[in-house]
Amino acid sequence: MITIRKAEDRGHLDHGWLDTYHTFSFDRYHDPRHMSFGSLRVINEDRVAPGHGFPTHSHRDMEIITYILEGGLAHRDSMGNGSVIKPGEVQRMTAGTGVSHSEANPSPTEPVHLLQIWIMPNARGLTPGYEQKMFPDELKQGKLALIASQDGRDGSVTINQAADVYASKLNAGERVTHATGDDRKLWLQVARGSVRVNDVDLKQGDGAALTDERSIEVEGIEPAEILLFDMG
Repeated sequence: MITIRKAEDRGHLDHGWLDTYHTFSFDRYHDPRHMSFGSLRVINEDRVAPGHGFPTHSHRDMEIITYILEGGLAHRDSMGNGSVIKPGEVQRMTAGTGVSHSEANPSPTEPVHLLQIWIMPNARGLTPGYEQKMFPDELKQGKLALIASQDGRDGSVTINQAADVYASKLNAGERVTHATGDDRKLWLQVARGSVRVNDVDLKQGDGAALTDERSIEVEGIEPAEILLFDMG
């Protein structure tokens, strides 16, 4: 079964400096019908205006993945990490017992467009941790590249949950397929462009929950970028 979460039905807040869409309930947006899917708790699509950002704030007991689509995001945290995350890079932060961090758009002229993803960990009170890795386009073009996993295989960042996260870029007519186990569930998020998923058309910002589907085929309708979550 495929259940579509349409882009226009997401929660939306425009703070002026931040234009944000929430696939699941977050902050001031609350919808009891859309709290999470499996261990996937948050998919926020954010556009941050030049020279603006999130001041220092704290998290705990969450696996946080930041995926940059355009621009750059400057990150600083209480673990001593400081960097600018750019397109193609994936940042993983284990909040665990508690982490404080800030995120800002360092450009004076260009906005930053990103997806921030929260995955619920398999245990509370974990030791905080951080990773940042580049996944170049050649790994993703016409293929599903593993960008996050519990065991860090294939060069992916490591998360504390039995979930695999894949990224792919598809030209029109390009296809990728993925098979999963009987006890798994899938979520597909369209980051850019439009795709056909098991004969269902999805556009930028749409998500699809797949339950009782043992395989998925995704075809680019136009140039597209997707994230696929395979969860226990």
